[in-house]
Amino acid sequence: MPTALITGASAGLGAEFARQLARRRADLILVARSADALEQLATELRGEYGVAVEVLPADLADAAGVESVAARLRDTADPVDLLVNNAGFGLPLRFADNDIDDEVRHLRVHVEASMRLMHAALQSMRGRGGRIINVASVAGFISRSTYSACKSWLIGFSRWANAEYARDGVSVTALCPGFTHTSFHERMGLAVGEEGVPGFMWLNARDVVRTGLRDAARGKSVSIPSLRYKAIVALTRVLPSSLTSGVARRGRV
Repeated sequence: MPTALITGASAGLGAEFARQLARRRADLILVARSADALEQLATELRGEYGVAVEVLPADLADAAGVESVAARLRDTADPVDLLVNNAGFGLPLRFADNDIDDEVRHLRVHVEASMRLMHAALQSMRGRGGRIINVASVAGFISRSTYSACKSWLIGFSRWANAEYARDGVSVTALCPGFTHTSFHERMGLAVGEEGVPGFMWLNARDVVRTGLRDAARGKSVSIPSLRYKAIVALTRVLPSSLTSGVARRGRV
């Protein structure tokens, strides 16, 4: 059976990845900070789908936490076939008002941890084959504080890595959803509807994950769920950044 390692697996898109992959009979390695939440999800998935589920609690803002996950990815005796870099969190858009230590932690989780885990995964995937999905965002195509900058890096690096390592049988896909109904916004203290985003712009987590898995299987470097967000990304290529960044400020996350 294939084995998938998912970071940020305790809730949101990470938990949805776990459920859809378990439904496809993949064995799982679940990574997040909360051991209790991971154990609860693992018990559910083992009981419903009969798959093997390994729980690996780790804080990806911490060097030791990242290394514990990287070591598991480098294990050739029990190799990982799919890495889903999903862990992340948001901050208020006003960079100068944010605590700089929070911003550095934000950068470590979104960029440094993803890069280190990709590097570790490639050690065991090259020549054998494998897939990497980096959960980015449509925000990566728009000027929107440090969150956009982090996601833009992830998109650009995924595009390069997908072309570079295709010869080794490894595909790398940046999954770029727009606003998606998960607990992401609740963790920032925002109630439903408080983000300033109209209802038709929201996506369903099941559809986002389904699209990401499909596009990764096709070897796509960038996956953008839904036609409306594809259209938005297309517009960002022709509109001035001053206009797109102004529109982006409408949402609070």
